[in-house]
Amino acid sequence: MKILAFESSAKAASVALCDGGFLLAQSYQNTGLTHSATLMKMAEDLLRNTNTKVTDLSLVAVAAGPGSFTGVRIGVAAAVGLAWGADLDICGVSTLEAMAHQVTDADTLICPVMDARRSQVYNALFRRREGEIERLCPDRALSLAELIEDARGRGLPCVLVGDGARLCYDAFLKAGVPVRLAHPALLFQTAWGVAQAALKGERKSPLELIPQYLRLSQAERERLARLRAE
Repeated sequence: MKILAFESSAKAASVALCDGGFLLAQSYQNTGLTHSATLMKMAEDLLRNTNTKVTDLSLVAVAAGPGSFTGVRIGVAAAVGLAWGADLDICGVSTLEAMAHQVTDADTLICPVMDARRSQVYNALFRRREGEIERLCPDRALSLAELIEDARGRGLPCVLVGDGARLCYDAFLKAGVPVRLAHPALLFQTAWGVAQAALKGERKSPLELIPQYLRLSQAERERLARLRAE
């Protein structure tokens, strides 16, 4: 089953072509360039360079949040447009769950983290059992102190992965929670992780896919504040 996967939930952007669990090709950049100008070009180049036609694909997958509101929207729009035009199913996966697939260690607490601003992180906790990823809690937005206390109570050494990993690392050490960072090549979000999460994800029609932001955007918060003030 050939899967074309998109990841643009934060600063890094990537597109991957996978055959089941096997990575055929991946285009990745973490340069801060606008995803709207780079993501579809990356996908087009990847398909051309692998001599893959859109009709060869079985599924389109995308990181559907949480993450940057703009980044998630760009990735979802790209994936939905491609899937709709090619009459393909789509699978939107949790950005956090996708990152968990990048950690292969057993008997560790896999802790994907993204900087959510406003003194919070986006997080979920996972564990790998017999090669499979087990979810331990839902995706959430919480303070770093709350995350540290939850992780401490799990009684396992922790592996931090994601664009918020370095933000959290020193705080975990200071709190006495055993912790390490994921391998540098796998520290940030990747489309390969999205493809792996999609293998057991729910397939949908492109028009059924809804991004999962966890919080209101800044524009929506400001609008609500104005309405309350009025």
